[in-house]
Amino acid sequence: MRILALGGPGAMGAVAVRVAAGLPGITEMVVADRNLEAARALVRRLAGTSDVPMRALEVDVTDGTALRAALEGADVVLNTVGPYYRFGMSVLRASIATGTHYLDICDDWEPTLQMLDLDEEARAAGVCAVVGMGASPGVSNLLAALAVRQLDVVQDLYTAWPVNVSGSDGGDEQLAAPDGRPSAAAVHWMEQISGEVAVVSGGQIVHRRPLLPVTLSVSTRHSGTAYTVGHPEPVTLHRSFRPAGEAASLMVITPGTMAYLDILRRDIDAGKLTNETAATDLAKPSASRALRATAGAVRLKGPGSLPPFFAAATGTRQGRRVTALARLADTPGASALINDMAEATGIPLALGLAQLLDGTAGHPGVHPPETVIDAERFFLDLARQVPALPGDDGPLDGVAIHVTPAG
Repeated sequence: MRILALGGPGAMGAVAVRVAAGLPGITEMVVADRNLEAARALVRRLAGTSDVPMRALEVDVTDGTALRAALEGADVVLNTVGPYYRFGMSVLRASIATGTHYLDICDDWEPTLQMLDLDEEARAAGVCAVVGMGASPGVSNLLAALAVRQLDVVQDLYTAWPVNVSGSDGGDEQLAAPDGRPSAAAVHWMEQISGEVAVVSGGQIVHRRPLLPVTLSVSTRHSGTAYTVGHPEPVTLHRSFRPAGEAASLMVITPGTMAYLDILRRDIDAGKLTNETAATDLAKPSASRALRATAGAVRLKGPGSLPPFFAAATGTRQGRRVTALARLADTPGASALINDMAEATGIPLALGLAQLLDGTAGHPGVHPPETVIDAERFFLDLARQVPALPGDDGPLDGVAIHVTPAG
């Protein structure tokens, strides 16, 4: 198959291209970007590492004609162009129109809902689209699927990812692009810590302000407080597993960083900052906001012993109330993976492509990862990609699953 990698030279796109180039069944890899020289540089860098022919292509996703022309020459598109609240819908619509299968790493909940609403159009076109096949969402959704399997009835369902705790990437390189402007990831983050975000309460999707504390005891050894953030997991897991109680995406984060994000949230909501200027401030914190955050941090609870990256489902099994925790096993490989945002996001995207290529995930329609990606196969494939990942404390390589009585 011919693969089009939109945004391929970016940090996460480049990892996905590198891994995908080693998959069977690919006849050509086209690395596309509005920066043609960046695309050419990636092709040169990967030359000789794979037998798959590669070429660079200049494509600006805001140019509908050029976008459709690029898609018409591909069987599958890997879309890593963000932020997705700006570009996700237009690329997916064009993919459906050209009959091109689609995978992305969308981490915005609003366009996720909009894209899922294109399900009937995708089915009619015979297009399989997987939305949010990265780390969070992506790996988090598949951990949630494993946790839910341990229960007969699901009450509460949480996914969590780390910000600046042990086992996370706190590097400023993820906040700024090479040209010095804030990265798409940083702008996305500011969008999802401000305004209102979707969570599940009482089994229904509701909208609440983000950065609210959630205190959890997810196993006998893991408890602490994490904070809500806007992400696709609550809205897709609500559709997929129908938790009767609460569901949210959480950040496992230190009180100091949490307090600074809350200052940015307040200033964005007050109109003092835009997402872009807030993202710039996040990369180079201002003294005045740092002082305000220091005063607020003392009142916040910390992550305690929560794992850095996990999914936890509480409900009943055989009439007993239990909590099922699914997390990456405690291994050097897992820590290294979580510590590199590009690897943690790009590798899952390529592994999602692998399941589409061999037909495992080839069902037409628009899907979140948990309804179309085989979770057990995914984590086995992930363990092969990250040799140090496998652990001996879970039923799957690289994944630990704990089921304990719920309090």
